[in-house]
Amino acid sequence: MGYYYYDWTIILVIIGAGLSMLASLMVQSTYARYKKAGNKRGYTAEQVAEEILRSAGINNVSIQRIAGDLTDHYSPNEKILRLSDSVYGSSSVAAIGVAAHECGHAIQDQVDYGPLRLRAMSVPLANIGSRLSFPLIIFGLIIGATPFVKLGILLFCLVVFFQVITLPVEFDASRRALKVLRERNILYDKELSGARKVLVAAALTYVAAVISSLLQLLRLILISNSRRR
Repeated sequence: MGYYYYDWTIILVIIGAGLSMLASLMVQSTYARYKKAGNKRGYTAEQVAEEILRSAGINNVSIQRIAGDLTDHYSPNEKILRLSDSVYGSSSVAAIGVAAHECGHAIQDQVDYGPLRLRAMSVPLANIGSRLSFPLIIFGLIIGATPFVKLGILLFCLVVFFQVITLPVEFDASRRALKVLRERNILYDKELSGARKVLVAAALTYVAAVISSLLQLLRLILISNSRRR
């Protein structure tokens, strides 16, 4: 077990954690900056969400307020768009960007966007991989059973796949959000630029998560190969 805890490959995990931390700090600082900037039209995030859904011809999605800070999400199964306390009634550029992004997911659902469907189908497998991969790997390393380690790595690949397929879903939702904000003249140019910066910063957290998972996968493969030798 000493090798597992003190091998040089831990550097890969540290790099991944560092990237995730930087991405998180960036989105927090960017959101905090544009949280103070209101939009000149005086729209609230809830009103913007209603306008975007209406203009897209989406009548079967309800908007609900949810507790928390940046806990916003769209549930395709429930047809519910949930906006957090910090976003729902806010007229800030940051809040409107977040609300529009979630509307982007609702539009993806309406047009049957392929990557969104693929991500939804991969959720159960990703959950299994997340729960079982490391217990199997650790168990296999303890007893020296390579098949358990390989199975654990294979299950972890399901987690990585889920995170990879999330990237096009999130980037496309932001693209749709910015497009509709511009076309509906909801935000002025400078305000739109601020919303774009918020969404780009948020997208970087997903990129960092993918890189971190890939580095972790590489580490597991290196450990497995070293043990076999």
